[in-house]
Amino acid sequence: MLFPLAIAAPDRYLVWLMGYEVLARKWRPQVFADVVGQDHVTKTLHNAIQTERLAHAYLFVGPRGTGKTTTARILAKALNCQNRQGSEPCNECDSCKEIMTGSSLDVIEIDGASNRGIADVQELRDNVRYAPVRGPFKIYIIDEVHMLTREAFNAILKTLEEPPAHVKFFFATTEPQKVLTTILSRCQRFDLRRISVADITGQLQKISKAEGININNDALLAISRGAEGGLRDAESALDQLVSFRGKDIEEADVLSVFGLISREQLEGLATGILTGNIPVILGAVAAIDSSGKDMQRVVLELLDHFRNLLIVMHAGKDLETFDIPSTQIDILKQQAEKTSDGRLLRIIDLLIEADGRMRYALSKRTLLEAALIRASRAATVATVDELMQQVAALKGREGATAVKETATTDYSVKKKPCDDLNRLKSAWPQLIERFTKALPQAHQYLIDTAPIKATETHVTIGIDPEFAQEKESLENQRTIALVQKTLEGFLNRPVSVNFQTLEGTAANKPLPTDRPAKQGLNKKDYKNNPAVRSVLEHFSGDIEDVRK
Repeated sequence: MLFPLAIAAPDRYLVWLMGYEVLARKWRPQVFADVVGQDHVTKTLHNAIQTERLAHAYLFVGPRGTGKTTTARILAKALNCQNRQGSEPCNECDSCKEIMTGSSLDVIEIDGASNRGIADVQELRDNVRYAPVRGPFKIYIIDEVHMLTREAFNAILKTLEEPPAHVKFFFATTEPQKVLTTILSRCQRFDLRRISVADITGQLQKISKAEGININNDALLAISRGAEGGLRDAESALDQLVSFRGKDIEEADVLSVFGLISREQLEGLATGILTGNIPVILGAVAAIDSSGKDMQRVVLELLDHFRNLLIVMHAGKDLETFDIPSTQIDILKQQAEKTSDGRLLRIIDLLIEADGRMRYALSKRTLLEAALIRASRAATVATVDELMQQVAALKGREGATAVKETATTDYSVKKKPCDDLNRLKSAWPQLIERFTKALPQAHQYLIDTAPIKATETHVTIGIDPEFAQEKESLENQRTIALVQKTLEGFLNRPVSVNFQTLEGTAANKPLPTDRPAKQGLNKKDYKNNPAVRSVLEHFSGDIEDVRK
């Protein structure tokens, strides 16, 4: 039965005989020039090979599917290549072919998850003394090195610090924080980045063209977006789509297979949130749920969208340096006109909270609906900063109107400094409460103060001579900054602040009469002190007695 197939379609017979090779393996880079999106790594390795400044240990760090193990293999081939051209392996010599097929005796690949014990590392340590069989170096590639036990790390430590001249170690990991610092300090580290959407899309276009796959740009962009920076994930997704749909693939096929929502749905949902249109939000969530999409994935997509929106609002001329598809920039600019960065940050905070709660939710749809409604209210309700700006603007208009009304009689009418001083004196107890809420420990010092002078640009605060020793405690940078900020908000203009001990006649000026007296305080007075109350609540304590 097989012989007619071999005669009629030899290519199909060969594929059947050898087995199908998935796209991720078939298109795995074999030279540094083929590595996508990691120019900062490949350029450094190029130069190291050409100048023969090679370290004895390299650590490749990065998310999955970004080329860690692939780069290590290419470097191993380049070091042992018999016909190397510059810094690239030839892929034709016996050494390169053996490494590519995994049969090289000089390049040993070890899975850190399966060989993580001290016995495995002791065997490795015993073998490093033997010379390489074919090439100049004996190279150990340990993938997922963070899976080794602490004892295994310690066993290899001395060998890693002073290996034989013919031995090289290449480590790869997704979690460098789990690798001992003593190991990290003995390696040259390369951090491989998440690959940009543009680079992934370009590589998928190249693969599709070579494989005869007819796929449009929208579908490629959807695959790249779902891959989250991993080229291997994107290639595996393309392979799966070919199995599902054949070699004619549309965006709808990508969205259906991988549970993504379309750009139109995402942009419509974002617009509904920004404009507070709750019926649109609920309708969009219902449509997403009925199509079987993953609700948590929707939250992540919205987070990415609003992150891009925040960048568009602030990046300016540097927008091209961010990984935002050019086809989305126009709609993002239109949405940016409908919101402010303060409201946008509140939306992002709510979505991050929803993402954390989603995995434990009994009803993910209900959680998503509630989160998006809260986000829509955050998008349409003014922030505190915006309200303060509006109040300041209204005060400015009232002042301008008053000047216009009196312009016919006196053009020099201005608020006198003494008016500000009187306002400060009358409001001082309330201002002290404000200080105390922000900085409770300052209450005991500020209670003995009062404003004694106010100009357009400066406020002087007097200290009772009886408590002059507290002046030094008040003049620390944190307290002055707090008082200055509070007074600027109260006076609605920038002012500087200083503290002055009252002397002579100034000492006779009364401090605020409604503050509690320093002498004769009882338990109730102390319990009402915010600083004391905070300590009592923290230690679950109570005041037994008050003594001078």
